[in-house]
Amino acid sequence: MNTLEVIQAGRVPYGAALEQQRQLADDRIAGRLPHDVLLLLEHPPVVTLGRNSHAAHLLRPAGVDVFEVERGGDVTFHGPGQLVGYPILDLSGYKQDLHWYLRTLEQALIAALGILDIPAERNPGYTGVWTRGKKIVSIGIHVKQWVTWHGFALNVSTDLTYFNHIVPCGIQGVEMTSVLRERGAGSTEQLWEESVSAVIKGFETAFGVIVSHSEGCARND
Repeated sequence: MNTLEVIQAGRVPYGAALEQQRQLADDRIAGRLPHDVLLLLEHPPVVTLGRNSHAAHLLRPAGVDVFEVERGGDVTFHGPGQLVGYPILDLSGYKQDLHWYLRTLEQALIAALGILDIPAERNPGYTGVWTRGKKIVSIGIHVKQWVTWHGFALNVSTDLTYFNHIVPCGIQGVEMTSVLRERGAGSTEQLWEESVSAVIKGFETAFGVIVSHSEGCARND
């Protein structure tokens, strides 16, 4: 079984996290990093534009930084209360198939939401995870020499009004939701801790990995 090191990094500016995952991916490609990594963190408010983004999908200035990045997909928002995961996986140790990777990533998040008592499913024709017709997880990846980076964003207690400034993932009329909204109760800190635990278990189940933990930064609220 593959080992997956989970690093809980706290709240990290998007640019710094982007450089960190690029470095980790380079190290994994070069063989300097002997195992896979899952970075779990959150960002200050930021909008990112993927390779397939359209300017019209950034509806109006949201007062946040905007980054153009190499991941697939369209426009999305990251911010406090959103659990962002950046898997740095060498797919040669799993299956060298991008479709398989995307579907397995979705399955890991579907399993995680099941642990949180939130029914979740795929939406045929789209990448990501939905619950009760609303989108709760966005996914956008990049792969180089079969090593992945970028990843997913699970809305835990995110301020969903930020999504009013974009067309999320380029899907007109999509309604975004969060763990807090779907559960309807619970402290944000408790929901965050439960969501982190559930995501880690989802990865264990979907990817069949052995998880190890590294010391990270405390979450800043």
